[in-house]
Amino acid sequence: MESAYIHTPIGIARLDGDGKGLASVTILDGDVPTTHVVPEVLADAVRQLQEYFNGQRKTFRLTLNPKGTDFQKRVWTELLEIPYGKTISYLELSKKLGNTKAVRAVAAANGKNPLSILVPCHRVIGSDGSLTGYAGGLHRKKWLLDHESPAKQQSLF
Repeated sequence: MESAYIHTPIGIARLDGDGKGLASVTILDGDVPTTHVVPEVLADAVRQLQEYFNGQRKTFRLTLNPKGTDFQKRVWTELLEIPYGKTISYLELSKKLGNTKAVRAVAAANGKNPLSILVPCHRVIGSDGSLTGYAGGLHRKKWLLDHESPAKQQSLF
């Protein structure tokens, strides 16, 4: 497994992967040195993430290889269907998976997503529109949703 650390507007991102695909993207707290030479197996992921943060990419085209249970992987696959700039509730996500009573299990699987940003768990919100449950911190969830918002806030001054 290879690793790379890159600077992003929401913190240092650690990417882990190998020839089978990208296993994780985690946004870290604290001051961590960035990688000077990105391993070849992670180069495309680094490039696509940088394009995303620069506003030049809305979808990712990468081989993903996250570790998780079959149920978690079903949830993560469904997360990939949420379009850029859109949000859905945990209940809506449960409906898409065919079981409205599994909302808590779906929320737990969402919280275990190892591929932050690429598998857009930040696009799942509370039924009342509130920002809830983001492993990377609600400040990052808000930043990501604002970044993807089609109506950017304009300054008057």
